[in-house]
Amino acid sequence: MLLVTGPTGSGKTTTLYGAVQRLVDDTRKVITCEDPVEYLVDGVTQCSISDRAGMTFPDSLRAILRQDPDVILVGEIRDRESADMAIHCALTGHKVMSTLHTEDSVSAIVRLLQMDIEPFLVASTLSAVLAQRLLRRPCQHCRAEHVPTVAEIRALALRSDEAQVFTFTRSKGCPSCHYTGYRGRVGVYELLVLSDAIREAVLMKKPTHEIRRLARESPAFYTLQEDALAKALSGQTTLSEVTSNCPRQATSRRLHQLQEIYV
Repeated sequence: MLLVTGPTGSGKTTTLYGAVQRLVDDTRKVITCEDPVEYLVDGVTQCSISDRAGMTFPDSLRAILRQDPDVILVGEIRDRESADMAIHCALTGHKVMSTLHTEDSVSAIVRLLQMDIEPFLVASTLSAVLAQRLLRRPCQHCRAEHVPTVAEIRALALRSDEAQVFTFTRSKGCPSCHYTGYRGRVGVYELLVLSDAIREAVLMKKPTHEIRRLARESPAFYTLQEDALAKALSGQTTLSEVTSNCPRQATSRRLHQLQEIYV
């Protein structure tokens, strides 16, 4: 099972549909269970949920399993019942993709456990969690260099001497961007792939900070704040957008390490 997490409007559904479009071919049967169907995709069987007609998420998923699908997309895990059905779909060998409203990737594991899903079910079925946000891009017509303020340095746990060395961007506002300083948006992501150590921590019901520590030990794991800072260093967003939209981390990789991501 793959989960995409984030607040409303962070692009979770768009990400899932992008993944579905990559999976669709003549060898795979893809069925979705949504409330409502937001995009129409050729080659995909899409089911709309209606509580009044008796087509709830659990009822629809039970019917979908009888159709022998290869991939199942569940629009959103809302409660214990829908989470339990999605987990059991994954247990039967189906690829399951869904969304969940949590702040970051590690919180998705905790949310499933809080829904009274057994730890061994979470550890055995969950493959990865993708957390994401959408940050505004600075306008290309009025962008200028920006020196981080003291408040931004403190909020992002940066070293003041290091922050002064790197170049950041800020837009002043112009007719092209309607004087907002921004035009377009860019996604920032945090991908948690469950390792054996993380699965063991889930089975042992370890606290959130312990699971997060294990995640940060992976060299391929970047937090939302770190990915956003890397994009700010490459001029794709601004520091004010990072501080406004990304969960704050007490520690972060050094800026020269983050700069190498998008060079």
